[in-house]
Amino acid sequence: MSEALSLAALRLAPVTSQNIDAVCAVQVRADQSHLVSPVMKSLAEAYAHGEVAWPRAVVDGGEVVGFVMAFLDIPWNPAENPADVRSGIWRLNIDAAHQGKGYGRFAVGAVLEEIRSRGTDRAYVCWDTGEHTPEPFYLGFGFTPTGELSGGQRVGVLALAPSPGS
Repeated sequence: MSEALSLAALRLAPVTSQNIDAVCAVQVRADQSHLVSPVMKSLAEAYAHGEVAWPRAVVDGGEVVGFVMAFLDIPWNPAENPADVRSGIWRLNIDAAHQGKGYGRFAVGAVLEEIRSRGTDRAYVCWDTGEHTPEPFYLGFGFTPTGELSGGQRVGVLALAPSPGS
């Protein structure tokens, strides 16, 4: 993580009427825009899937620098395996002006901690392959491909250690 990044000032915050404009203004680099949906679409999906979506602003001090959305307890393929319920990273958008500073690592780590605190022992993420893919980021975080595809995207899984005190 960048030395200039103060962990004390970083937090995930609910999307509210006070920060929604700043959250919606988050835009990834142009060469990444085909890999991740815009924040506006994510917020619409969060509204439509409110029972499983966990949208959050990535905030440094008082500045919104990104957006992350988790999915919590989604039946993955209920027709084939009703017991396969998953949680993980649904979207990660770090504003182009703030990339490479550790905000993405912070956001993923914070989501993983939220998932872990709910008693889940694995987290999932999907990513596109090809040029400018986030695959190296997620592999570097410790996610491993499951061999599955979801909507044409590679699925990765990460085993989570139990929360301290569990």
